Amino acid sequence: MNVNVFIDGGAGTTGLEIRDRLSGRSDVTLVTLDDAVRKSSAARKQALNDADFVILCLPDDAAREAVAMITSEKTRVIDASTAHRVAEGWAYGFAELEPAQQAAIAEARFVSNPGCYPTGFLALVRPLVRAGLIPHDWPLSANAISGYSGGGKSMIAEFEEGKADTSARLYALGLAHKHVAEMQKHARVAHPPIFTPAVANTYRGMIVEVPVPLHALPRKPSLTQIESTLTEAYKDSPLIRIGAADAQFVTIEDDAGSDRLTLRVCGNAEAGQARLIATLDNLGKGAAGAAVQNLNIMAGFDPVAGLTL
Repeated sequence: MNVNVFIDGGAGTTGLEIRDRLSGRSDVTLVTLDDAVRKSSAARKQALNDADFVILCLPDDAAREAVAMITSEKTRVIDASTAHRVAEGWAYGFAELEPAQQAAIAEARFVSNPGCYPTGFLALVRPLVRAGLIPHDWPLSANAISGYSGGGKSMIAEFEEGKADTSARLYALGLAHKHVAEMQKHARVAHPPIFTPAVANTYRGMIVEVPVPLHALPRKPSLTQIESTLTEAYKDSPLIRIGAADAQFVTIEDDAGSDRLTLRVCGNAEAGQARLIATLDNLGKGAAGAAVQNLNIMAGFDPVAGLTL
């Protein structure tokens, strides 16, 4: 079986990463537009409707416009933008998040790719909320740092041309980051988490951390219980692994250059305090790797075909 795939926005950072993962595969034919017609609305609309699968790597408004241009019922869509991550009628493209999530993605016509930060947060939090170890109305927070490639071409240029003049900086200080709604909805929690992101002067990689006062939770779970719950949740996943809890350091480069996600349960058992930590590549499992995984699932291929474990 061979499927035709059109990457709309294929010249951007995520689009190029997706193309790299799909190039050379015998089961995928990439549909491309010549530079002469790439900005032609008619040519783009034809490509959108001729393809078996469309992967949107566009700003939110442009992604919505692209979806509106699709009239062919055979065309299935994976949207890597923020536009449809909490929208009705779209399957959320985090295959490991719920027991039936991969099946929902396989059957869906429209799939929204998760955000990079939410991927780490949800992987840590959702199984614990589902198991009742963290109440759904518990006040959660998430601290995170990403490589600058997550900011797209403008941020890449800022850092690589030396204009950023910093090793790391905090942002979204008004606590209104566009990923918060996605984190709240798909964790199925009552309150938006306090989300404190930062960007580091490194191209790729990501750390997402959720601090949890275990001693204050109603069920007072132990570090071992937390780790066991996460291990059970992802026991069948080839892309999500549980890392050593006694690591001396966790670095932003730990999973950079891969499509995997590593979770760690660290902390102080005596104090009843936990540091739940996810490391991933913001362009891998946090973007392009997830899009290719979703394509594989929707097309009936091996879910990890073309991915780096």
